[in-house]
Amino acid sequence: MPTTTRRRFLQAVPATLVPLSAAAAPAPWSLWYRKPAANWVEALPVGNGRLGAMVFGNVQREQIPLNEDTLWSGYPKDCNNPGAKDQLAEVRRLVFAEKYAAADELCKKMQGPYNQSYQPLGDVVLEFEHGAAAGEYHRELDLDTAIASVRYSVEGVTYTREVLASHPAQAIALRLTASKPGALSFQVSLKSLLRHDPVTTPVPNTLRLSGKAPSHVDPNYFRANKEPVLYDEAAGKGMRFEAWLRVLPEGGAASVAGGVLTLRGANSATLLITAGTGFRGFGQMPDLPAERIAAGCRERLEAAARKPYAALRTAHVSDHQALFRRVSLDLGGTEAAAMPMDERLSRLKTQPDPHLDALYFQYGRYLLIGSSRPGTQPANLQGIWSTEIRPPWSANWTANINAQMNYWHAETGNLSECHQPLFSLIEELSRNGARTAQVNYGLNGWVSHHNVDIWRQSAPVGNFGAGSPTWANWQMSAPWFCSHLWEHYLFTGDRRFLQSQAYPLMKGAAEFCLGWLLEGPDGKLTTCPSFSTENTFKGPDGKNAQTSAGCAMDIALCEEIFRTTSEAAKILNADAAFREKLDATRRRLPPLQIGKHGQLMEWSKDFDEPEPGQRHMSHMYPLYPGNAITPQRTPALAQASRVSLERRLAAGGAYTGWSRAWAINFWARLEDGDRAHESLTMLLLKSTAPNLFDTHPAGNSFIFQIDGNFGGAAAVAEMLLASHEDAIFFLPALPSAWPAGSFKGLRARKGVTVELTWSGGKATGATLRCELDAALALRAPKGQRIAGVRLGGRAVALREGGFFARAGSTYQVVFADRSA
Repeated sequence: MPTTTRRRFLQAVPATLVPLSAAAAPAPWSLWYRKPAANWVEALPVGNGRLGAMVFGNVQREQIPLNEDTLWSGYPKDCNNPGAKDQLAEVRRLVFAEKYAAADELCKKMQGPYNQSYQPLGDVVLEFEHGAAAGEYHRELDLDTAIASVRYSVEGVTYTREVLASHPAQAIALRLTASKPGALSFQVSLKSLLRHDPVTTPVPNTLRLSGKAPSHVDPNYFRANKEPVLYDEAAGKGMRFEAWLRVLPEGGAASVAGGVLTLRGANSATLLITAGTGFRGFGQMPDLPAERIAAGCRERLEAAARKPYAALRTAHVSDHQALFRRVSLDLGGTEAAAMPMDERLSRLKTQPDPHLDALYFQYGRYLLIGSSRPGTQPANLQGIWSTEIRPPWSANWTANINAQMNYWHAETGNLSECHQPLFSLIEELSRNGARTAQVNYGLNGWVSHHNVDIWRQSAPVGNFGAGSPTWANWQMSAPWFCSHLWEHYLFTGDRRFLQSQAYPLMKGAAEFCLGWLLEGPDGKLTTCPSFSTENTFKGPDGKNAQTSAGCAMDIALCEEIFRTTSEAAKILNADAAFREKLDATRRRLPPLQIGKHGQLMEWSKDFDEPEPGQRHMSHMYPLYPGNAITPQRTPALAQASRVSLERRLAAGGAYTGWSRAWAINFWARLEDGDRAHESLTMLLLKSTAPNLFDTHPAGNSFIFQIDGNFGGAAAVAEMLLASHEDAIFFLPALPSAWPAGSFKGLRARKGVTVELTWSGGKATGATLRCELDAALALRAPKGQRIAGVRLGGRAVALREGGFFARAGSTYQVVFADRSA
């Protein structure tokens, strides 16, 4: 049986390499390299939403780690804590008596168990029967085709590989070719870190791997247990999984023995991989029989095998490009665009690379397409790509920013369908969350906390007292999740979605928040206990503490869920009395405050911070992704937000990938393009692996965490197009580093798709394609004005800088200098 230790075999086998000749140019939207990946965060990701793979590109011994999005440890459990509500009144008394540290300790009694962990499926291991001294080496990921490729020569023979994860076929395909007939020989096997058995199958040229995930896995940061990974096969607990691999040779002779498939003397070959698990839904035991899972794998494998590779490839590329090609972006370029990615990142230290900025945006879109498709699980902390039994932070959905950040670019980046898995998670989470609200707090509606797993754990984590309350007890993720439902409606105008899916969930989250609010000693409404996520303050007794009342983020989230739920109810002509209650309660919420340093206050009192460089900046939620603070509507609060951001940065904050990505979005909303671009460059320099994966510090090393990729992509879009103030704002935060460029396909709210060109820092023309009847307000870039709007060569009447757009129409926007 394999051990649960970190895999050491995921290291490149040394090879003597000669770079590819300059004649073989890489694709325009590609990451390419002159050598194999040395470790996992240099490998190249492919995914179809459900299946993921990482391509190292080793010459003699290749291995391709595999993932399946439903393969998790554990099973459904009741994670609620009935004793939690017995502590609530005393916690509140301690907070209002300013005994904050004591409240922290009592909050720990309100916690539940840790959640479960996303699991690695296994590896395809290939041993090639040729030498290790390779020339003309080239490894590449083409974002436009979603194909990872490797090419090299050994002893005069050119070998090529293509790896793709097909959504139409629900299979991974690996194409191997040799330039000389009969020169392709290799052995292939399937391995896994999880408990498994190679199963002999009578199907020709086919390998089968059958295994079972652990019944429990402790988070990687929890080290108290001597046995953090548990299997309970005797009780039938733990999820079964299957992987099937078939080799379709062209020439040569194939044989299978001892779990290894050998092919010798072939001209080329196609390997097809399918996988499945026993997952039956978040509330059901994952106990499908192995043979039933195997039948599904075999069925998909047979269907894929009936098609030639060329047909599989064509269908895959067409499916991917239908999403990926919706948006094009040109920010300018330099000779760096033709360089290998690792060399480009190094060069960025001294020279700008606007094409890399655009590539990073498109990479974020590529990763979302690869890890989140309708019907799949949403992108987790590592998207879909993970390689450890105890992955960083369990590779779960961390709901105090990270899970939400994964989807900040879904609507603006024209990938609305990829948003759907998150909506399914929210709906399922609300069902467990309704019980948590009753059991833990005695309240109506639904609640969710900091960590979510595939079993949709909605209760606080912390192992009944081991977690810090500032993250383990934080109970405000439901309204934040619901903001994604509302935003999807704003971008699409989908009234059916609003009525059937979004509004019931929003209403439930609002109901909980109504019950959670209480009058404080000053007679004002507040929340208690309240946490500014993962941050600490210094109380009046000099002790560091985390639990208080009415943190800025709580108030902002309550205000937003009340406002948007009321608006939704009005649109649907529903729940008039409830709407009035929401509006009345919203008027009683305390305002956001400005502190002694001129900063946006993080807590309801102007506490000092022992960690002024904390990577979380939750009090600035109303600036982004919320929209309660803008330079136009609330200039004083916008300035206070700027002060908060500058103080964080001066103290070393926003140093992690996702935190730095959040900072870029803040600067974009503050309409400071140069500061936004500075942070984007720092994200690429300080928090980006050679394969452009976002990295996060963990002790003395760095780990992959995909939210920075997604947040960074959202920020690039936000710098170029904004619509959060009920107006379309062209180039709101254009940096001097992008003096000329164009984009096509970015989305604005009210169902508008935008095309824009600019030169010399000024917009030269825009096209709006409108899907809805809507009143559109337009804001020109700084120093410019809207000179006119035309429809089919005819001028459209403007009123206060806007006009009424008709669904199905395309409008041209004309700009002029403000002084003209």
